[in-house]
Amino acid sequence: MTTMAQETGAGPSTNGVRAADVRARDGDVRRGELAAFLRSRRERITPEQVGLPRGRRRRTPGLRREEVAQLAAVGVTWYTWLEQARDIHVSAQVLDSIARALLLDRSEREHLFALSGAVDPSPGSQCTSLTPALRLMLEQLEPFPACVLNARLDILAYNRTYGRLLCDLDAVPPEDRNFLWLSLTHEEWRASMTDRDETIRGMVAKFRASMAEHLAEPTWKALLKRCQDASPKFREVWARHEVLRPGNRVKVFRQAEVGTLRLGTTSLWTGPESGPKLVAYTPVDDETREGLEKLHALVLAEV
Repeated sequence: MTTMAQETGAGPSTNGVRAADVRARDGDVRRGELAAFLRSRRERITPEQVGLPRGRRRRTPGLRREEVAQLAAVGVTWYTWLEQARDIHVSAQVLDSIARALLLDRSEREHLFALSGAVDPSPGSQCTSLTPALRLMLEQLEPFPACVLNARLDILAYNRTYGRLLCDLDAVPPEDRNFLWLSLTHEEWRASMTDRDETIRGMVAKFRASMAEHLAEPTWKALLKRCQDASPKFREVWARHEVLRPGNRVKVFRQAEVGTLRLGTTSLWTGPESGPKLVAYTPVDDETREGLEKLHALVLAEV
């Protein structure tokens, strides 16, 4: 009896070849998608965001390939092959380093590992994204100042009152919106701090305690170097090796337009990880409440 496989020539070996061809094509598509994704993420990051000098002759949008390789501690040739969709093996550890170097959020990180066909060694470890609901919460807390901070003290989002609490935060470049960096370098921000030295000391101690879990991450190392290069005070306090865990206490600010404000703080974690948190500032006396309402009215009058 002649089988259909014999009539069509589609024997087991032929089927195997066809399956291999399909897998090869699928691999080509996947590597192409990965290459395009890496290029798009690289081109959106400015050198300043990761603590690198911009230089005068920069024609590439965002980071150069060699800069990503440097931040991720991988070979330049190897990373270039990734962006060229070469057929090379990528370990989960290397993907983790690249994800951190490219500042990928949770969704982007999941996409990176899915394209690579690898298992994420740290699932769910990235920052919770700023959802519309979270932004609505910030808005609804007005006239009380509120912001979202991550463990590195980057200011991820804020409401209008917080945007004028210590300085005109809208005028600060996004890569400089870091609580520690502004406390060390921004004159208007520093002038609003009533107990500057003690506040900086506590902030540096909290940063050191948080960094213990992120010692190998490029963005943390870049911020550390940036602060060390810019501030003798930071170098002095950092050398003490003091550590302090986050806590809530009354903060006193000298706001340029409404005077002294005494504020209690409440921190609400936005996810199960010790990452981003919403920090709300509430008045501890009637004078401060009136000052916040006045500040909020000034902000609204400018809209």
